[in-house]
Amino acid sequence: MSSERYLNHPTFGMLYQVSPANEDKDLYATLYAQKMFFLVTIKEREISFEVIPYLDARNQAEINLQKARRQSSEDLPKWENLFKQTFI
Repeated sequence: MSSERYLNHPTFGMLYQVSPANEDKDLYATLYAQKMFFLVTIKEREISFEVIPYLDARNQAEINLQKARRQSSEDLPKWENLFKQTFI
């Protein structure tokens, strides 16, 4: 199983990876206090953060779960656990 991934946002502090998203982006959420969600793109020497609404973030995470189930991914338990911790 893959290890957890964290990023430090310049304003909102520590973020944790909730799931992969589309187009070389990953979905991250704030670790502390209020729940804010970001689509994060990591390129050479550049990280971009795009704030997205809760329902869009949940939808991205559900799409990732469906994909992991179809592919019988060994990371499925990790993504299911993160989904439950984040959205339920």
